Amino acid sequence: MIRPVIDRVYVGARLAARPRMTAYYAERGLEPGFEASFHMGLLARPMPARALDDALVYVGADMTTELEQGVAEVDADGAWRLTDRGRELALTVQRMVAEAAEERWAALPSFLPGLAAVPRLADLVGRVLAHARTTSGAAFQAMAPVYEPADASPALRLTARLGALRHHRGDAHRAAWRAAGLTVEEITALPDGPRRQAIEDETNRLDEPAYAALSADERLELLAGLGALPG
Repeated sequence: MIRPVIDRVYVGARLAARPRMTAYYAERGLEPGFEASFHMGLLARPMPARALDDALVYVGADMTTELEQGVAEVDADGAWRLTDRGRELALTVQRMVAEAAEERWAALPSFLPGLAAVPRLADLVGRVLAHARTTSGAAFQAMAPVYEPADASPALRLTARLGALRHHRGDAHRAAWRAAGLTVEEITALPDGPRRQAIEDETNRLDEPAYAALSADERLELLAGLGALPG
């Protein structure tokens, strides 16, 4: 139940930020790259090649644009790290997503929790992230702990943490279809049916342990609190 709620809130925040992000990149003659998608992890540490390959498995990890634009470089261990330019872009994207989310959440009717609930939700998600490091794969390990500036707003903490948490289920999904002997092309083309449902069920089973950090009441609180935010 929690997965579509997380996706709705996080993707909604990114969509709300898209106009300002598009204008920001256009002013600099640049195209958004991996720094715009993975800023919550890249601002804290280099991204190992295995993590990048997993995170981009459905689209291919072609980093030509990032290299040409001077956004990324490869270190001696083969990990991808931000350049100074890439870091500036990533910090700006992180801030813009948070600002767009905060504007939307502040506009909620007074009978909905809105911004008042965000600090508590960020705390709950933070606890899930900390526990999930014991149950995750390569992509999530590259994303968490997330980078949060010292003056991070509650909206920034929540959006960055939700962005990282989505990768725990992403790792679980890849593990499920790989264990079933499928390739990325096969899982992408797999229609709805018993075989697809079995992979989704296994994905849920592998994703579930992350939430053991919360009590049953806290899990319900997280589901309801995120559900009250616009997506």
